[in-house]
Amino acid sequence: MYQWSDEQEMVRGAVRQFIDKEIRPNIEEFEHGDTPPYEVLRKMFREFGMDVAARARFEKQIEFDKAVAEAQAKGEAPPEKPKRDGDGGASSLTLIPIIELCKVCPGMVTAMGVSMGLTSAAIRSKGTIAQKERWVPELLTMEKVGAWAITEPNSGSDAFGSMKSTARKDGDEYVLNGSKTFITNGPYADTIVFICKLDEGNDPKDRKILSFVLDKGTPGLEQSKPLRKMGMHSSPTGELFLDDVRVGIDRLIGETEDVAKGGREGAKATFMQERSGVAAMALGIIEECLALSIDYAKNRVQFGSPIGDFQLIQDKLARMEVARLNVENLVFRTIEMSAAGKTMTLAEASAMKL
Repeated sequence: MYQWSDEQEMVRGAVRQFIDKEIRPNIEEFEHGDTPPYEVLRKMFREFGMDVAARARFEKQIEFDKAVAEAQAKGEAPPEKPKRDGDGGASSLTLIPIIELCKVCPGMVTAMGVSMGLTSAAIRSKGTIAQKERWVPELLTMEKVGAWAITEPNSGSDAFGSMKSTARKDGDEYVLNGSKTFITNGPYADTIVFICKLDEGNDPKDRKILSFVLDKGTPGLEQSKPLRKMGMHSSPTGELFLDDVRVGIDRLIGETEDVAKGGREGAKATFMQERSGVAAMALGIIEECLALSIDYAKNRVQFGSPIGDFQLIQDKLARMEVARLNVENLVFRTIEMSAAGKTMTLAEASAMKL
């Protein structure tokens, strides 16, 4: 794939019309007011059938997961994994709205991506079939708002090493304590994936990483009001506080403490999805910046000529176009890999974020 197809260009045009009608006129309220982005995102999902498509893909995957589990229980060979669509249509249907939204309101994409992307991915990748059916569909369709809670007040880039939040086993339940900060969707989240360390009385650095699913209103869980940030207010960010929150094993993702590599690999896999989506966000931002820059270069006059006639300005615009093409090619690669049923390595996903 080296360019958008005619069908994809039609989708881009329709998404632009939706944004011009529903988002541009209200951008001040989304970015500087108190209106959260979720209702307009749900409207976009309904208008373009993204909710129906997401639910259909989920049901297809669940059918396959159940067939695999049944085969394993019988000691039989698992069925072949169903083939992806050959043109990357499902992936492009998600990426095109991301690109177009980022030209106008990037924060909305962050809110959407964390909910339907990170939060649902954490459950889909390691959860039981029952857990997937219980929480994932409404996250994928934006009927429920999701939050993925890993960052803590005193942690830097070493999110695991400095993690203080804990889970302690008490009979048939777990008692969760700790706090999280800079959590996207935190103030409004209906479903929260809370990442913490299992406290078995051992050294904190040796503790396993576990993830639990919490619902809004769970006793002992407090969700702060949105933080006032320098920008991206359309992506509500807040703090979470847990004080002796009691949950059953049905809320432990995977329903087991036997986690590979101490549980760190599951979180890293979720990071991969986040990073691959960043390229689509960057493409939208770059395209809008380039369009504004070209317009300014044509209309800003100095020494009797538009500044776009000067070689220095032309060089800057050319470099922006090279950056745009590089990022666009990364997005095309994402679509092609999705169509082929392949996933990126952590290194590839990190390169996309860079």
